[in-house]
Amino acid sequence: MLPPVKKDRIITQLPKCFSPHAALHTRDSFHPQVTAACQVQRPDSVSLNVAKVIVVGDVAVGKTCLISRFCRGAFDRNYKATIGVDFEMERFQVLGLPFSLQLWDTAGQERFKCIASTYYRGAQAIVVVFDLSCVGSLAHARQWLQDAMKENDPSSVLLFLVGTKKDLSSPEQLALVEQEAIRLSEEIRAEYWAVSAKSGDGVRDFFFRVASLTFEANVLSEVEKSGSRHPTDVIRITETHDARLAARKPNCCR
Repeated sequence: MLPPVKKDRIITQLPKCFSPHAALHTRDSFHPQVTAACQVQRPDSVSLNVAKVIVVGDVAVGKTCLISRFCRGAFDRNYKATIGVDFEMERFQVLGLPFSLQLWDTAGQERFKCIASTYYRGAQAIVVVFDLSCVGSLAHARQWLQDAMKENDPSSVLLFLVGTKKDLSSPEQLALVEQEAIRLSEEIRAEYWAVSAKSGDGVRDFFFRVASLTFEANVLSEVEKSGSRHPTDVIRITETHDARLAARKPNCCR
């Protein structure tokens, strides 16, 4: 039996975007079809809905700290580079239905790229992380996105551009970097967020946004596929099997 959803992981309203200038959309509520489908869905007939989220970016930009802050509420000052891929599963309740995010924390080091890239396929969301205090990491964001998109359908993936270490930037520096970040996010059609894993600023809101938008996209996809089926049969998203592969490494990287 699965553990109960944490009380602070219950989503009843669509979380607001960080910046209307760089948002996937600016609606203040879930799509009407999603709300309707969830209202008629029988809770006892719903399988566990899962969205795969891959987190990519340069080494030491704070990918692991970002995930750890949300999943464990902790910030580890002792930096340890991710080797290959790490995996976390975080459970939510969205509009009364169970939903989970598979968070794939990929290595930023060049020598581990061949390992990490094998886990890019099948993502519902791609989070490209850069360091707000290091402009160079933002310049590399486009390449990380291109690498991740080689294994995914651009029409079915939600993109997020996340600046970390917000606490290390002066207001003047932050404003300048954010101008470039918002310009890039508009170009690649990603939603921009600025967060701090150290203080926790923006982290919870960001992951709630990811969970809500991926949930909405999954339900809308199932509504479209269902056609004339009965509304109670709308949501049938099966759990992916990527978790079983987490411990495997391709021969090219051994």
